[in-house]
Amino acid sequence: MRVTGFGVVEKDGNYLNYVASGCIKTGDGELPQRLKTILDSIGEVISTYQPDQAAIEKVFVNVNPQSTLLLGQARGAAICALVARDLPVAEYTALQVKQAVVGNGHAGKEQVQEMVRRLLHLEGAPQADAADALACAICHAHGGQGLGALATAGYRVKNGRLI
Repeated sequence: MRVTGFGVVEKDGNYLNYVASGCIKTGDGELPQRLKTILDSIGEVISTYQPDQAAIEKVFVNVNPQSTLLLGQARGAAICALVARDLPVAEYTALQVKQAVVGNGHAGKEQVQEMVRRLLHLEGAPQADAADALACAICHAHGGQGLGALATAGYRVKNGRLI
């Protein structure tokens, strides 16, 4: 099962409020159908939660070129869903997101999950893919700076929802 996380937060002044998160499961079917599932599901999230802006992780190049290519295609489907609904999209590397949320660009998944739980005052840690998406939204909500005070390009948010 292939999974893409999503997370929605709302910024109110200096405070972030959890709105929603979850995972889009694309199954193991053919690539075109899996990409359509991502496109349609992100569209449903946008329709339901009405975000003002979006943030997404940049693709990293890993050891397996085929995996990198597939990840890039899935990311492209998500970006298409966002821009088709006229949302501005900011992009952050995994290193930037982890630095902003955990304070350590090489933090593990469990550390990201725990900091997301703490920052959003959640009762339990979100699933890893949803935590990554929420972390990206948190990074963006803080102007890409967060705990690590990174100076990154992106959209600053005064009030509104982020996906």
